[in-house]
Amino acid sequence: MTDTRSSAPDGAPTARPVDDATTLRAHVERQFPALQADLERLVRIPSVSAAAFDQAHVAASADAVAALLRGAGLPDVRILRSDRPDGTPGAPAVVARRPAPEGAPTVLLYAHHDVQPPGDAAAWATDPFEPVQVGDRLYGRGAADDKAGLVAHVGALRALAALAEDGGADLPVGITVFVEGEEESGSPSFRRFLADHRELLAADVIVVADSTNWKVGVPALTTSLRGLVDGVVEVEVLGHAVHSGMFGGPVLDANTLLARLVATLHDDAGNVAVAGLVSAPEPEVDYDEAAFRADASVLDGVALAGEGTIAGRLWAKPALSVIGIDATSVAHASNTIAPRAAAKLSLRIPPGQDPQAAEDALRAHLEAHAPFGARVTWRPGEQGRAFHAADDSAAMRAARSAFAAAWGTDPVDIGVGGSIPFIADLLEFFPDAAVLVTGVEDPDSRAHGADESVHLGELRKVVLAEALLLRRVGAGEG
Repeated sequence: MTDTRSSAPDGAPTARPVDDATTLRAHVERQFPALQADLERLVRIPSVSAAAFDQAHVAASADAVAALLRGAGLPDVRILRSDRPDGTPGAPAVVARRPAPEGAPTVLLYAHHDVQPPGDAAAWATDPFEPVQVGDRLYGRGAADDKAGLVAHVGALRALAALAEDGGADLPVGITVFVEGEEESGSPSFRRFLADHRELLAADVIVVADSTNWKVGVPALTTSLRGLVDGVVEVEVLGHAVHSGMFGGPVLDANTLLARLVATLHDDAGNVAVAGLVSAPEPEVDYDEAAFRADASVLDGVALAGEGTIAGRLWAKPALSVIGIDATSVAHASNTIAPRAAAKLSLRIPPGQDPQAAEDALRAHLEAHAPFGARVTWRPGEQGRAFHAADDSAAMRAARSAFAAAWGTDPVDIGVGGSIPFIADLLEFFPDAAVLVTGVEDPDSRAHGADESVHLGELRKVVLAEALLLRRVGAGEG
């Protein structure tokens, strides 16, 4: 790992000391058992926002979030919905506010209370919705993504309130907490929600607590995120299924043709082979290959795909994955030639790539490589823009200082291969706001997968770092 920022001669972090840091740390430690209990209660609510799941749980989760925010000293707490593009009501979001002192900035703290589906329960070592602590980690769906982000906001506000009760200065900024209820379903009502509640959500600094740290013990600030284009490609070869013995040979089945089409998406080295996609400049931070293999659980003997540095392949280049296939299952196979098959493709695009241009390039590639003249149809899905932060804003400097004080080591500026498309919407509606992307996860959190977990020691540090950040922003530091 290489970090190009300077340190003091003795290797200590360059962060300036803050008088209240020791006291705040003590408050966080004292309050943390109650905060962990709050997180465990949230994890027990199966707030999966996917349409196939009971949305009453998402509503119950919103109620629980609202109660936590009221208890954190925010006097104006509302549960709000906006319509999705199809006119149906969006999932419940929670907005809580405390007005800024005269002349002080306002900070918007974002998290989401919905979670991914649990997937195959047999793949979990424990019940996905029954939190279990093993060593320093708390396991459960949403324990990291992103109910830990929410409780980090709550914990920071509680610590600052305790500091004020001890005779310290009152909270020097206005606070708006925005806890979304459908992020894991693509945030379909997000833009409408921003339009409906622009005045309510306006802020000078926006903290999005939905990313990751470099590793346990080393914090990170996410300065770039890849964007997203996804959709479904369908291959059709017959009007209906026919007997594989009577007609097999002159006609290839749709499953085989889909496989041949998908195989054209990468070259022999594993680079994305779609013309018209761009790459961003190489990152300055190096990601050790052995560490990546361990973090991603790559099996021994499996070669890594693509060329260039690991960090560059993750953050600065496009990535294209097949994330789902519709084809006859093995259990239901019959002696027929499949007439059609489909695959859902997920294309991650680096900063500098326009999502529509990327989708057009992908569609053109698929149509140009139709195997044996098969009918190829593209059905577009979600689009999201990439994000690249200004790395030397006052808010970013304040965040680096706060993180260094909380962890005892300087944070690393990282990219993330995943996408948070709504950040582009936030910047469109609030172009003058500074956006900071932080998080509680680490490489072993396994967000979206089985055995998701949060490292409780890291969660303590995130709570402290955010409390310090709010004080630094209020003091105009940076």
